[in-house]
Amino acid sequence: MRQSLKFACAALLGPLVFGGCTGVQVKPDPDLPVPLVRPMPANVGLVLGTELSGYRHEETRQGGDWTVELGPGHVEEFESIFRASFAELQVFPSLEAARAATGLQAIFQPGIEQYSFTTARDTTGGYWAVTIRYRIAVLTPAGEQADVLSLTGYGSARDKGGSQKSLEGATLSAMRDAAAKFLVQLPRQPLAAQLRAGQVVQVGAASAVAVDAIELVPIEP
Repeated sequence: MRQSLKFACAALLGPLVFGGCTGVQVKPDPDLPVPLVRPMPANVGLVLGTELSGYRHEETRQGGDWTVELGPGHVEEFESIFRASFAELQVFPSLEAARAATGLQAIFQPGIEQYSFTTARDTTGGYWAVTIRYRIAVLTPAGEQADVLSLTGYGSARDKGGSQKSLEGATLSAMRDAAAKFLVQLPRQPLAAQLRAGQVVQVGAASAVAVDAIELVPIEP
């Protein structure tokens, strides 16, 4: 009987130990569908530097280490949505390289401000949830800040029976939510009207914009 109780306790505690103590590593690949939007007739630059490409979220929770490699997936995501949004796009590895280019109307430099998640154990509802907050600097061709776009992506996923797959699913859902907001909301902003008119972005010509008007549409209902 003592041996049987030992095996029963091990079976019950097994999933908890696996979800926490062994550590979880996630590297989301967005694999976004081709956006069905009409690109704006503008020539802009996009800076995808090491601050974004190397971004990772690390924390210790429930007795284990959690690592989410957000950089590579977001480099792919931002390039995809910006190519869909603008007729002419030049991608640069640094702001210095973008400032040396000619003919640009604006330079965009996206970054991740915050990443947070809750597990199925936290929600007690059998699902995982992720929030990703972004800050997209809008710069003049000379590299001076003219505007800021703030954007937050929310995502959730059903518990897939493992920490890695569950967290990855919720993270991808948040990334898709942010991409949808950007693609739909940006063309409605005064900044977009300036770019469509062929104007060059100037310092002080715009105010901070929050591109957060779309409600969350769950990827997995």
